[in-house]
Parts: sequence; structure tokens; C-alpha cells
Amino acid sequence: MSRAVISEIRKNHILELLRSGKRTDGRAPEDVRQVSVETGVIESADGSAIAKYGDTEVIVGVKIIPGTPFADTPGKGVLTTGAELIPMAHPLFESGPPGEDAIELARVVDRGIRESGMVDVEKLCIEAGKEVWMCFIDIYALNYDGNLFDVTNLAAVAALRTAVIPAQQYGKGENIPLPTTCIPIAVTAAKIGNTLILDPNFDEEQISSARLTVTTDDDGNYRAMQKGGEGPITLDDLTQCLDMSAEVGRRIRKIIG
Repeated sequence: MSRAVISEIRKNHILELLRSGKRTDGRAPEDVRQVSVETGVIESADGSAIAKYGDTEVIVGVKIIPGTPFADTPGKGVLTTGAELIPMAHPLFESGPPGEDAIELARVVDRGIRESGMVDVEKLCIEAGKEVWMCFIDIYALNYDGNLFDVTNLAAVAALRTAVIPAQQYGKGENIPLPTTCIPIAVTAAKIGNTLILDPNFDEEQISSARLTVTTDDDGNYRAMQKGGEGPITLDDLTQCLDMSAEVGRRIRKIIG
């Protein structure tokens, strides 16, 4: 995410608290903010959800239409993810075509969903080589207070799990649920000094030197990983991130059933 200027006083306050294992909002380093998710929020979408981690809020809509498969995957449906970071969500965001932050956000969320095999794209085939279902995941940030990656992942996953293929609308038979196989959950850790913290808020995110997002499936298998920031992630850091992502992933899955 783009950087904002944080005052030295604020930065030093965050660092001082972390030295004693505390954070400005009272959490421990390994704690995430309060999580909530609501599905079926966009009537015109085939699947939708709003997710929140603290004050960070994202809405996702899923649209499914028939289309032509890619030449190299004639028997598989198409999955496409796009994100918009609008000025309403934060002063850092500007109107216009998606910037680097929006593109990275969409890629990270897409990779977690795709590499976990959450959507069974083979079952989206209508006629091999001719027609398949195309699933579009549209992401809109409503409020940004850090860690868009995990919030967006949760909203996208919830929207996909409740999506329905509108077959009747296109004369393709009866409507059926979008075929899904698992619940991939992304967990992001930020490194501030020598401390790793989960679910960084805006100020923490701005002073972090590195970021690692790890996506796990229902069995705790690691399915995707994305590093951000210019600072290093050591082997010990990686081990800690992997352990925390599996544990937090289990907790988040209980929230969305």
C-alpha cells in the first residue's frame, strides 16, 4: 500500500509500546481486530459480501456470465479479479484507473483463491472449447485503516461461497451454487523493528519495513504467499508467520462457517 507520513512522535509511541508487547489499540502482536462478514448485500450480484477487520471495510460483488474459454484451458471456466481503491475509502486513494496498490491487492486475493482451488473451474465448463461460465470478482474498498489484503480475501471468499450461477437467466438450465471446494484465508503479518504483528492498522502499516501475506486452506496447507516492503523477512520470521497464519486461519473460518 502507498505510504503516508507518520509523525516521529506517533512512530516512537508505537515502537515503545511494541517493546513491551503492546499495541496502540490494546492488542497483543498476534491478535487481529474484531472480524465480521455479511453476505447477500448486493441484490443485483450473483454473490456478494461486506467484510470488516476493525475499521477496514471492503465490499465484494461476484458476477457470473457465459463466455468463451481461454485457448489453453478449453475445459475450464474463467476467474477474474479486479479491485478499486476509491477516494471515499481514504485520502491516499485517487480516482481514475486502478493504480499499483489496487493491482497488487487484486493479484494477492486472486492468487489465494486460485492456488487453493477454491472455485472448481472444471465444473464451470458448459461445452469444452466453446462455452464456459466466467466468474468476475469485483472489489471495492469502503474504508481503509490498514490490512486490506486479509479483509478483501474474507469478503471475496464469503461472496464466492454464497454465489449462484444464474443458468436460468441465460437459458442454460437450473440455477446452481458456484462449485467451491475450500475456504482459503489470508493472514498478513507486518514487521516493525524486530517484531512481527498480525493485522496491522494504518499507522502500523505505514512504519513497517516488510509485510508477508500467507493464505492457507481448510487443512492448514500453505497455498499462496506474497511479500511486500523493502525490508527482509528472515527464516525465523517466516516460520513464525506460517505458524500464526495457520492458527488464525482456523479461527477466521469459524466466523464464516
